[in-house]
Formats: sequence, structure tokens, C-alpha cells
Amino acid sequence: MDTFLFSLNATLPVFITIMIGYILKRLGFFDEKFTEAADRFTFRVTLPVLLFTDIATSNLGSSYDIEFMLFCMGVSCAAFFLIWGGAVLFLKNNREQIGAFTMASFRGSAAVLGIALVTNIYGSTGLAPLMVVSVVPFYNAFSVIILTIYAKRPEGEESKIPFGKILLQVVTNPLIIAVALALPFALLRIHIPAIPTKVLNNFAVIATPFALIILGAGFEFRSTRQKLGLTLTASFIKVLLLPLLFVPAAVWFGFRNEALVAISVMLASPSTVACYIMARNMRNDAQLVSGIVMITTLVSSVTITALVFILRSLGLI
Repeated sequence: MDTFLFSLNATLPVFITIMIGYILKRLGFFDEKFTEAADRFTFRVTLPVLLFTDIATSNLGSSYDIEFMLFCMGVSCAAFFLIWGGAVLFLKNNREQIGAFTMASFRGSAAVLGIALVTNIYGSTGLAPLMVVSVVPFYNAFSVIILTIYAKRPEGEESKIPFGKILLQVVTNPLIIAVALALPFALLRIHIPAIPTKVLNNFAVIATPFALIILGAGFEFRSTRQKLGLTLTASFIKVLLLPLLFVPAAVWFGFRNEALVAISVMLASPSTVACYIMARNMRNDAQLVSGIVMITTLVSSVTITALVFILRSLGLI
């Protein structure tokens, strides 16, 4: 019961915040121009600062585990390419939805829920920060690649894969830059002075709630109903299929306790709000992504609780 209440407390406020953003937009508190500007601000400033502070202040050196890192990286790559292949196979007549569907199906909010859940169970972050560092670069690089390939192009523009543009988008993506800048601080234990830390924290603390409100403001129930099949399929993949496929593999490889919890939450966490921000900024189907984020956020409180309960019952965590 405690685990269920914790998961509910972690996910239900997220869903409620999204709905508040939806209601505020309908009441006229902000218009389309404001939400577009807010998207850019979130994508280029607050989310990168949040990612930087989370990684830069993590003690990665004390929890370095190469086998754990390689497993997280391998699972992330396998999930991405499996989902991408399936999306190309089944959505070949809806090319503009392939990128959004693929990204929202494999990229979860592991950085938020992973660290919180491991800390709640074991009293420390354990291997969760190492999991975040292992998968976040892949999350962002793969997201940029898939969104660039399937972005809506102006009429008359060639449809061939823009390899140069993809490389440029990857190396200049604000989230990837944030990870690259944060890693030396985390690995070398470089101390950030108090004043810069407070300034960074001022931006980091607003990143998630602000992004959730903007997600809600851009949500359209009508569009989601029209794409309900795709939305439910992607949600099933994110919170159920990926854990069913890869958590048993983690157990087979011998991961237990903090490591297994971190891997499980990495796989079962809901689609992150960053998916919506990136989809909207990179001319992909943001409406499809917003529906997936909302559904996975609501359902994950139950699925993560069930997963943790099963693993604990089996004596694995």
C-alpha cells in the first residue's frame, strides 16, 4: 500500500498540473503566441538547466558500474530500434507520425521518477544517477535523429534524409549540450559555488511544472480522440511492453536491489514532457505526443506499483 501511495503521489500531481494548464488556456490566461514562446524557453533554457544540475551534482564516481551502464545503454538502443522498425512497418502511410510515435514510446521520465523511487526505497539515490547519465544522451540523440528525419518539411523540399542537418541538430541540441557540460562536474566532483548553484536551481525548479502547464495548454482532446489507437498503442509499449521484455533480461543478467529498481523505472516510467516540447519545436506531431504523455502518466502509477510489488515479492529488490 505504501508503494502504491508513493507512486500515486509521484504521478497524479503531474497529471493534475497538465490539466490545470489545459484549463488555464481555455480560460484565456495565455494564447498561442505565449505557448510557442514558452515552448522555446522550456526547450532551450529550463529543461537543459534542470538536466545539468541533476547530473552535475550527482556523485557518479562512487557508484561507477560499467556492466550496469552498458546494460542501460544496450536496452535503450534496442528499444529505440525495435519501436522505430515497428513504426515504419505499420505507419508507412502516415510518415509524419513515425517520429513522434517512436520517441514517445521509448523515452521515459527516468531522471525524475528513477531517482525519486530508488531514494524512497533505499534511502539514497544508489545507481539511479548512473542510469540517468547512461540513457539521457541516447534519449536525446535518438530523439533528435528521429524527429529530424520525419519532421514536416515545407512543400517542395526534398524528402531525402538530411544527414548533415541531423548531425548539426544532435551536437547543438540544448539537452545534449547540458549533459556534455555536466559530466565533467559529476565525474571529477567539481564543486559549483553557492551563487551559481542558487541561480541554476531557480531555473531548474520551474522546469518541470512550467513544461507540464505548457503541455496541458497545447493539448487538444479532439485531436487525441482522432488518434486514440496510436496513442493507446504507444502508451502500452511504454509502460507495459518494454518492462515485460527487458526487466526479465535484467534479472537474468544478475541485477538486483537498487540496480534492478533503477532499470525497472527506466523502462516503465511514463513518457517525459520533454517529448512534447521537442516534438513541437521540431515540427512533428505534438498532439499525438501530448496524448501519450497524459495517458502514460496516469497509468504508470498503477503499472510501476505492480512492477515494484512483483519484484519485492520475488525477493529481487
